[in-house]
Amino acid sequence: MTLQQGLAFGLVGLTIAAFIWGRFRYDLVACVALVVGLAVGVIPAEAAFDGFRNDVTVIIACALIVSAAFSRSGIVEWALKPLTPLLKTSATQTPVLTAVVTLLSMCTKNVGALAIMMPVAMRVSATTGTSPSRLLMPMAAGAMAGGMVTLVGTSPNIIVSEVRQDIVGQPFGMYDYSPVGLILTALIVVFVSLTYRVLPERRQGGAALLGGVGDNVYLTEARVPEGSLLKARTIKDLTTLGEGEVKILALIRQGQRRPRPRGNVVIHPGDVMVLDGSQEALSRFLARTRLDLTRNDKPAATPGPTEEMTSVEAVIGRHSPLRGKSVHELDVYGDFGINLIGVSRSGYELVQRFRRMKLEPGDILLLQGPEDAMPAAIQGMDLLPLVERDVQLGTDRKRFLPAVVLALAMILVGLGLVHVAVAFFAAAVVTVALGGLRMRDAYAALDGPLLVLVAAMIPISNAIQETGGSALIGEFLSSLFVNLPGVLAVGGVLLASMVVTPFLNNAATVLIVAPIGATMAMQLGFGPDPFLMAVAVGAACDFLTPVGHQCNTLVMRPGGYKFEDYARLGAPLSLMVLLVAPPLILTFWPL
Repeated sequence: MTLQQGLAFGLVGLTIAAFIWGRFRYDLVACVALVVGLAVGVIPAEAAFDGFRNDVTVIIACALIVSAAFSRSGIVEWALKPLTPLLKTSATQTPVLTAVVTLLSMCTKNVGALAIMMPVAMRVSATTGTSPSRLLMPMAAGAMAGGMVTLVGTSPNIIVSEVRQDIVGQPFGMYDYSPVGLILTALIVVFVSLTYRVLPERRQGGAALLGGVGDNVYLTEARVPEGSLLKARTIKDLTTLGEGEVKILALIRQGQRRPRPRGNVVIHPGDVMVLDGSQEALSRFLARTRLDLTRNDKPAATPGPTEEMTSVEAVIGRHSPLRGKSVHELDVYGDFGINLIGVSRSGYELVQRFRRMKLEPGDILLLQGPEDAMPAAIQGMDLLPLVERDVQLGTDRKRFLPAVVLALAMILVGLGLVHVAVAFFAAAVVTVALGGLRMRDAYAALDGPLLVLVAAMIPISNAIQETGGSALIGEFLSSLFVNLPGVLAVGGVLLASMVVTPFLNNAATVLIVAPIGATMAMQLGFGPDPFLMAVAVGAACDFLTPVGHQCNTLVMRPGGYKFEDYARLGAPLSLMVLLVAPPLILTFWPL
């Protein structure tokens, strides 16, 4: 072992130890390791920032943006609407929801796919009384499994593809993972659909961090436009579209208010409905019914070329000039160029007309307007802005645009017409340019810690290869498997990846293990492909702890899980993968 190899091993060993210790953030540890590597000379200065200009980093960033637009479009909720009433028991809910999130994770980031489906699962749970603990962990497993099927489903696949590019000069294609991934994913979905009952039942899930804010019930008004599909429909039909989450408190026709209209009242164009519900429920309701928010009888403010529309929740302060005034008396649009589109008052059902209600300290206002106008408006009205979160009521959602753009990008990559990094960069740009996602939301979608972690770890991973460390470890490992069947060598790499991933970020695992696995394969006289596939599968199948993969962490609190609950489902699932995956990989990627 040379001095440079010893320094590289020491750097990687200390980095892994810091990851496992968990005292510091992963991205900070990676950045410190990069600086140390530069200081001791195992990372050349000219290669220090290769990770930040690497295709892997670009692809992950662009996939995050496209996934965020897909999530916000509402297309999944729209597509599942006819199906959800049929999901009466956990026996149908678990396999169907798991299958849907698995399919989504095949074409978008697995964490994004799970985030899209979790609200659907929670609504199904609340409606049918099924414990969310029986739904969410199987869905997380399905999301992780589905990510194995395509290049962009999960970050490890992208990184493994880049490692193959460095070794053989050709990366894995968009669908090279599909033969192994589809079969293994199908087995995982079937497995969790049959074994989910090992999970605890009736355990109360915790509220999401912003759950209390999300439950605010708003009073607003919406008008039936001319040519509406609701013409000649009844109030009962409209109430059905609200799915019990939106109340029709009054109907206003030709200036006359009808409180709590009967279900058989026929709807006419120009009718104004006084509605209340959470902003999420109202947003879904307006998307289904195509009603127009009255926006306090003002047109939506048009932002300048460098501005974007935004919606903000803010509380009326004790000394606010709005205190005691009705919505009708205010000229929020004239004074600040923004619209007042909803009011929430805790503990009361607001049955009066929106425009006539008197505002009080503590009321929450839902405001919409140009982003640059909001600070002055909030200050001028003495409002207290709530913690920032995604408010979609009053915004225009492009339902099909993100799905079409994503599908086109994947087809072009699959046909080999466009490089994957170029395709997804173009997809992200087109999605934002056509209004599928605001620029501020695109920046918010970028997972900074993940991107920095990957970019900082790439030079460290390269240092192991450049100093000959990968060859040294590969030679040692090959000596252990030299007289054993190749399937055991592939299984050993798979096991190593599965064991390390719960303690490290899965991207960091791949950056460390993939080069070693490829070198070991060549030392044994095998091709690197089955070993690289084993690394990708092992990094994706992190079912044992809530801390290794973001999908597991995401469901822990809403599902009410404890640390040990993950092993109930994860241990037998991991064993199944360990037994099935090696021969399956060798079927499609022979030694």
